[in-house]
Amino acid sequence: MPNKPELLPLHKLGAREDKQTSGRINFGLFLPGVSEEGENELLVRVIHEKDQFLQDIPPMDFEMEHSKDPDYGDYWSATINIKAEDKLKPYSAWGTPGKYVYRYCLKTSKKPELIDWIIDPFAREFGIGKLSAFTLGYEPYEWDKHELAWKTPFVNDIILYELMISEFADDIEGTIAHLDYLADLGINCIELMPLSNVEKRVDWGFAPIGYFGVDERFGNRKDMQKLIDAAHQKGIAVIVDSVYAHTSHLFPYYYVYNELGYPQDENPFMGPFAENAFGISTDFNHKFVRDFFLTVNNHWLDSYHVDGFRYDYVPGYWLDNSDNGYTKLVRDTYQLVKAKKGSSDHWQRFFEGESVNLIQCAEQLQKPVEILNKTHSNCTWQNGTLSTAREIAGNPGKLTDLGFLFGLVDYPAEVQNNGDKLTKTTLQYLENHDHSRFICTFGTVPGDNELLKEGNRALWYRVQPYLIGLLTAKGIPMLWQGQEFGENYFLPKEGWGRVLLYRPVRWE
Repeated sequence: MPNKPELLPLHKLGAREDKQTSGRINFGLFLPGVSEEGENELLVRVIHEKDQFLQDIPPMDFEMEHSKDPDYGDYWSATINIKAEDKLKPYSAWGTPGKYVYRYCLKTSKKPELIDWIIDPFAREFGIGKLSAFTLGYEPYEWDKHELAWKTPFVNDIILYELMISEFADDIEGTIAHLDYLADLGINCIELMPLSNVEKRVDWGFAPIGYFGVDERFGNRKDMQKLIDAAHQKGIAVIVDSVYAHTSHLFPYYYVYNELGYPQDENPFMGPFAENAFGISTDFNHKFVRDFFLTVNNHWLDSYHVDGFRYDYVPGYWLDNSDNGYTKLVRDTYQLVKAKKGSSDHWQRFFEGESVNLIQCAEQLQKPVEILNKTHSNCTWQNGTLSTAREIAGNPGKLTDLGFLFGLVDYPAEVQNNGDKLTKTTLQYLENHDHSRFICTFGTVPGDNELLKEGNRALWYRVQPYLIGLLTAKGIPMLWQGQEFGENYFLPKEGWGRVLLYRPVRWE
């Protein structure tokens, strides 16, 4: 049986402003297995965001102190007083309020050169590329007085809309401006593609390097809190796409240990666990990993008031007959929320009657029925409806199969799991971010490049019967951004053109 779940002590991790002393910033980082005894010296390198591209203003370096945490091992920390440090140039923004970017650097006897560009895995804000950030003079967001009255919808009542903020409306502010449109469309829940920090500016977000904040290409943490606050006031729940099975090679718990030449079995975070088809695999055999991702969930539920999660690529951390990995994470998250019943704060959004309305949606395309039967997931993606609908274009005999899928035959409606009675359902969709628009099934208009092909809109009428079936089917109907007015992008089945090509919703 895996160890009892615990939340990491975020009060001593990442960059935090000391509210008792103006200008003082505390930094903290767990690096298990990287100690002073190994002749290591960790630095934090800091610069004001306005100075970062000026050639004659370099960042400032500050040494970090090493100690041992009783639960997680090697811990590095530093305290700096921004206002007490002299500016390097009179026109520098150093010492003024605003956003500062930082990174960690490691001097080690194992390598002659500095290991630079170490991202803070506990950063709450981010800069461009491989930079973490903090805001000097940050004031917490003030939630609307009506937020305490918000209730997360019952899973069987959800009408879902998947969107990527940058493609849907450029940024968070643009997305807020479209909330009335979504509410008018009848949407009561939006699923946001990954918000985690990534290296590139144009990216789907499935190679995370930071989990505790909103990537700077969308906005900042206050912007996201404002979006969720505004969505709730419009009657719209918000769930976030969470990528826990794998990370980018720049994620510090891979990058640092790889640079140091540690063998895989000495890495405290990364390694084989279940399937590994994308990125660098996380190893849920480690307590540190289990506690890390439970803490990520708690942070988003508490700080951002999200209504739940869409868990990406569940086969990457779900073992069918194991109590570890995904099974444990969704159960622990459910129990964490369940324990909040009776409090007088925002956590009460999940409680109405006896039900706990936390949304935990698995992307388990291989075994969608099993994931509902065996875990605390209360809904799941499944590609059966989408695939069968596309096959009908050349094989009308598949109509019966599509009918069974629209009726969710063989899918459970309620499951007893670990003493909890859970309502279960399944998503129904013809489009999502992973596939070409459904209209492409019936014909495409060639572009001068394979990536620029588009569905033939003259054939829009052939989509109608399937949409009628989708919107009257059992389960959660999901639309992918722009589907409602016939967006017609083509998407290749493989290659970087899938994830690194910007496909904005064409509101025109």
